[in-house]
Amino acid sequence: MKAILPAFVLAAAGLAAPPLPAQVMAPVLDHDTAQAITGHCLALAREAGHEVAVAVYDQSGELLSFARGQASPAAAEVARWKGRSAAVFRRSTLETADWNLPTVPMIATIEGGVPLFTADGAPVGGVGVSGAPSQFDAWCGTMGAEHAGLRIARP
Repeated sequence: MKAILPAFVLAAAGLAAPPLPAQVMAPVLDHDTAQAITGHCLALAREAGHEVAVAVYDQSGELLSFARGQASPAAAEVARWKGRSAAVFRRSTLETADWNLPTVPMIATIEGGVPLFTADGAPVGGVGVSGAPSQFDAWCGTMGAEHAGLRIARP
Protein backbone atom coordinates (compact mmCIF):
# COMPACT_ATOMS: atom_id res chain seq x y z
CA MET A 1 0.00 0.00 0.00
CA LYS A 2 2.86 2.39 0.84
CA ALA A 3 4.38 1.91 -2.63
CA ILE A 4 1.06 2.35 -4.42
CA LEU A 5 0.21 5.71 -2.84
CA PRO A 6 3.35 7.56 -4.06
CA ALA A 7 2.91 6.08 -7.53
CA PHE A 8 -0.72 7.21 -7.58
CA VAL A 9 0.24 10.73 -6.43
CA LEU A 10 2.90 11.00 -9.15
CA ALA A 11 0.51 9.76 -11.81
CA ALA A 12 -2.20 12.19 -10.70
CA ALA A 13 0.28 15.09 -10.68
CA GLY A 14 1.25 14.25 -14.25
CA LEU A 15 -2.37 14.34 -15.35
CA ALA A 16 -2.91 17.70 -13.68
CA ALA A 17 0.13 19.35 -15.24
CA PRO A 18 -0.63 21.79 -18.04
CA PRO A 19 0.34 20.62 -21.52
CA LEU A 20 3.56 21.95 -22.95
CA PRO A 21 3.12 24.52 -25.71
CA ALA A 22 3.71 23.27 -29.22
CA GLN A 23 7.04 24.18 -30.72
CA VAL A 24 6.80 26.58 -33.61
CA MET A 25 9.26 26.09 -36.42
CA ALA A 26 10.29 29.54 -37.60
CA PRO A 27 12.04 29.87 -40.95
CA VAL A 28 15.74 30.64 -40.75
CA LEU A 29 18.25 32.00 -43.22
CA ASP A 30 20.82 29.33 -43.99
CA HIS A 31 24.44 29.77 -45.00
CA ASP A 32 23.90 28.70 -48.62
CA THR A 33 21.16 31.30 -49.11
CA ALA A 34 23.30 33.98 -47.48
CA GLN A 35 26.18 33.05 -49.80
CA ALA A 36 23.86 33.23 -52.83
CA ILE A 37 22.79 36.76 -51.85
CA THR A 38 26.40 37.83 -51.34
CA GLY A 39 27.65 36.34 -54.61
CA HIS A 40 24.83 37.74 -56.71
CA CYS A 41 25.25 41.23 -55.29
CA LEU A 42 29.03 41.18 -55.85
CA ALA A 43 28.49 40.09 -59.47
CA LEU A 44 25.94 42.86 -60.11
CA ALA A 45 28.26 45.45 -58.60
CA ARG A 46 31.21 44.34 -60.72
CA GLU A 47 29.04 44.45 -63.87
CA ALA A 48 28.18 48.05 -62.97
CA GLY A 49 31.83 48.94 -62.28
CA HIS A 50 31.54 49.09 -58.48
CA GLU A 51 33.56 47.37 -55.80
CA VAL A 52 31.35 46.75 -52.79
CA ALA A 53 31.30 44.90 -49.51
CA VAL A 54 28.27 42.72 -48.71
CA ALA A 55 27.21 41.47 -45.28
CA VAL A 56 24.27 39.11 -44.68
CA TYR A 57 22.86 38.56 -41.18
CA ASP A 58 20.25 36.25 -39.72
CA GLN A 59 17.20 37.61 -37.86
CA SER A 60 19.14 37.65 -34.57
CA GLY A 61 21.85 39.89 -35.99
CA GLU A 62 24.48 37.14 -36.38
CA LEU A 63 26.74 37.42 -39.42
CA LEU A 64 26.23 34.56 -41.89
CA SER A 65 28.10 35.75 -44.97
CA PHE A 66 30.54 38.55 -45.72
CA ALA A 67 32.66 39.49 -48.73
CA ARG A 68 34.61 42.65 -49.42
CA GLY A 69 36.10 42.18 -52.86
CA GLN A 70 38.23 45.23 -53.64
CA ALA A 71 36.06 47.63 -51.62
CA SER A 72 37.75 49.72 -48.96
CA PRO A 73 38.01 48.58 -45.33
CA ALA A 74 35.64 51.44 -44.45
CA ALA A 75 33.05 50.10 -46.91
CA ALA A 76 33.34 46.72 -45.19
CA GLU A 77 32.52 48.23 -41.80
CA VAL A 78 29.61 50.23 -43.21
CA ALA A 79 28.18 47.15 -44.99
CA ARG A 80 28.23 45.22 -41.70
CA TRP A 81 26.59 48.16 -39.90
CA LYS A 82 23.83 48.43 -42.52
CA GLY A 83 23.17 44.68 -42.69
CA ARG A 84 22.91 44.18 -38.93
CA SER A 85 20.63 47.20 -38.58
CA ALA A 86 18.29 45.91 -41.30
CA ALA A 87 18.21 42.47 -39.68
CA VAL A 88 17.48 43.52 -36.09
CA PHE A 89 15.14 46.45 -36.81
CA ARG A 90 13.48 44.64 -39.76
CA ARG A 91 13.44 47.89 -41.70
CA SER A 92 15.54 49.28 -44.53
CA THR A 93 18.29 51.62 -43.45
CA LEU A 94 16.70 54.31 -45.62
CA GLU A 95 13.70 54.06 -43.29
CA THR A 96 15.75 53.97 -40.08
CA ALA A 97 17.67 57.04 -41.27
CA ASP A 98 14.34 58.91 -41.30
CA TRP A 99 13.82 58.05 -37.62
CA ASN A 100 16.63 60.51 -36.77
CA LEU A 101 17.89 58.37 -33.87
CA PRO A 102 21.64 58.16 -34.60
CA THR A 103 22.59 57.23 -31.03
CA VAL A 104 20.42 54.10 -30.85
CA PRO A 105 22.75 51.06 -30.74
CA MET A 106 23.08 49.15 -34.02
CA ILE A 107 20.89 51.55 -36.02
CA ALA A 108 22.19 52.47 -39.46
CA THR A 109 21.33 55.86 -40.88
CA ILE A 110 22.58 55.46 -44.46
CA GLU A 111 20.69 53.77 -47.31
CA GLY A 112 22.03 50.38 -48.38
CA GLY A 113 20.69 47.90 -45.84
CA VAL A 114 17.51 45.93 -46.50
CA PRO A 115 15.65 43.42 -44.33
CA LEU A 116 15.00 39.90 -45.57
CA PHE A 117 11.61 38.16 -45.38
CA THR A 118 10.24 34.88 -46.69
CA ALA A 119 7.50 34.92 -49.32
CA ASP A 120 4.87 34.79 -46.58
CA GLY A 121 6.46 37.63 -44.61
CA ALA A 122 8.49 35.88 -41.90
CA PRO A 123 11.64 37.86 -41.01
CA VAL A 124 14.86 35.94 -41.64
CA GLY A 125 17.62 38.58 -41.63
CA GLY A 126 19.12 41.53 -43.42
CA VAL A 127 21.74 42.42 -46.02
CA GLY A 128 24.01 45.45 -46.06
CA VAL A 129 25.95 46.71 -49.06
CA SER A 130 28.48 49.53 -49.17
CA GLY A 131 31.07 50.90 -51.57
CA ALA A 132 28.88 52.31 -54.34
CA PRO A 133 26.39 55.19 -54.22
CA SER A 134 23.85 54.38 -51.51
CA GLN A 135 20.95 53.95 -53.95
CA PHE A 136 22.96 51.33 -55.82
CA ASP A 137 23.87 49.65 -52.52
CA ALA A 138 20.17 49.28 -51.65
CA TRP A 139 19.30 48.08 -55.16
CA CYS A 140 22.11 45.54 -55.07
CA GLY A 141 20.92 44.13 -51.73
CA THR A 142 17.37 43.98 -53.07
CA MET A 143 18.47 42.10 -56.19
CA GLY A 144 20.47 39.67 -54.05
CA ALA A 145 17.40 39.00 -51.91
CA GLU A 146 15.18 38.44 -54.94
CA HIS A 147 17.81 36.15 -56.49
CA ALA A 148 17.56 33.99 -53.34
CA GLY A 149 13.75 33.95 -53.44
CA LEU A 150 13.35 36.39 -50.55
CA ARG A 151 11.51 39.68 -50.16
CA ILE A 152 12.65 42.97 -48.63
CA ALA A 153 9.21 43.84 -47.23
CA ARG A 154 6.33 41.97 -45.71
CA PRO A 155 3.50 41.22 -48.16
